[in-house]
Amino acid sequence: MNNENKPKDWLPGLKENWRSDIVSGFIVFLIALPLCLGISLASGAPPMAGIFSGIVGGLIASLLSGSHLTINGPAAGLIAVVLNSIMVLGGGDPKLGFELTLAAIVIAGAIQVILGLVKAGNLTVYFPISVVHGMMAAIGIIIISKQFYVALGITPKAKTIGGLLLEIPSSFSFVNPEVAIIGISAILIIAILAKIKNPLFKKLPAPLVAVLVGIVLGIVFDLADEHSYTLLDQTYKIGPEKLVNLPDHIYDGITFPDFSRWKDGIFWVMVITIALIASIESLLTATAVDNTDPYRRKSNMDRELVAKGAGNFFLGWIGGLPIIAEVVRSSANMENGAKTRWSNFFHGLFLLFFILLLPGLIHRIPLASLAGILIMVGVRLASPHVFKETYEKGWDQIVIFTVTVVLTIVEDLLVGVFCGIVTAILIQVYFGVPLRYIFVADITVKSENKVHELYVKHALLFSNMISLKLLLRKVTPGERVDLKFDQNVKMIGFSAIEFLQSFKRDYELRGGQVNLIGFEDLKPISAYYGATRIHK
Repeated sequence: MNNENKPKDWLPGLKENWRSDIVSGFIVFLIALPLCLGISLASGAPPMAGIFSGIVGGLIASLLSGSHLTINGPAAGLIAVVLNSIMVLGGGDPKLGFELTLAAIVIAGAIQVILGLVKAGNLTVYFPISVVHGMMAAIGIIIISKQFYVALGITPKAKTIGGLLLEIPSSFSFVNPEVAIIGISAILIIAILAKIKNPLFKKLPAPLVAVLVGIVLGIVFDLADEHSYTLLDQTYKIGPEKLVNLPDHIYDGITFPDFSRWKDGIFWVMVITIALIASIESLLTATAVDNTDPYRRKSNMDRELVAKGAGNFFLGWIGGLPIIAEVVRSSANMENGAKTRWSNFFHGLFLLFFILLLPGLIHRIPLASLAGILIMVGVRLASPHVFKETYEKGWDQIVIFTVTVVLTIVEDLLVGVFCGIVTAILIQVYFGVPLRYIFVADITVKSENKVHELYVKHALLFSNMISLKLLLRKVTPGERVDLKFDQNVKMIGFSAIEFLQSFKRDYELRGGQVNLIGFEDLKPISAYYGATRIHK
């Protein structure tokens, strides 16, 4: 698409596209409101923390952002990180744990800003795709294991994720029927609306519909008043503890960080985990949105890190959850006709207006409705389709994926990601890649008459791909790039192939030409075309 047709940015973009961006921002706000609340509660944080994140992500981070259509806010991918931090740092005291976690968020935000300033926007190339997918699948399982009990009104005995999963079959006899009706209704509404093909119904914000139905059911069941009811000779308690609890005024929700444990090693583990996961998820979302942006605009990944870091730094001081560029809300933003960053800004503005003008309505939202919404988020992240698709990509990918999932659930997110990366490196060694080329690619370049020949020797992998990315950055759009793979190449990794295919598609859309020479001479380890390729 010609540059003349692309929407303008900044104030000219606001003047040109304010109508479409306000409409999209409003629809995204309707989706974001219940998600901000649900993610807060699932993270063990006050409900206002998620609202603060949506507001700051929209009003501040959007204006600093390096992307055009992403929506900033709290995300399911950080639930496990924040929840673990609150539990570990607080030692059983959730209020103290949250304040200490806020301190970790402040420092994590500063680290993200520094990463952006030193141009570390290529951070994601050091993470195998299956590790990232495994991390997200594990987070989905963690969300389901915790929200299942909230959605059905059950108090579980287990404390660990494994224990919660094992307790599910025996817990059905303790279901609170009225709470369960609210939770299950939310799950059914989101599942049914996702299946309806009618364009009018597809535009309905399913999370909001689920919440509105939950509010009506909450009024019918009189959740606002503490009482008991009897069903089939069984007595159940119900009351306002099953509803979202917000402070009367927005400033009453402000919580300040506690830096008292800054000398402890575990505190810094939480800092690094928050900074790492928040950065990876934001960069991956920005990349995904770039690939579907109708105007083929490219995000400045370094500015993305600065924007998210600045937002997180500020949020840590006022009691907010860490933000990322969130993929579901970003997709909804595009689907509803957004043109510029101002839709992100408007979504934050609508959140601010709502919390100032109608805080009482939020107090009517049943926790079971939010739990049902989050269960569907978890199902999307950890659906059987994700496991099946990973298996079809090759045995190496399902091994890396499984190691990441299992160890994230059994231990924690950082251990799972680390072990997934180590597994990927061990597989590279198994395929005969020399150790010296695991992290540094052997590539020689010859450029002449707008033709760039890049000779790749030994291996091209997730762990050494930065070398190739830096070389390709220097290539002028519209020219020819010949990537030649030496006959002695031991391996082209799955993540490297994904990058090559993405680069080829994008570069050719900008009028260039990319040839992968010798690529077909390598043997894929599965029937999937983009599978890891090895020396025959």
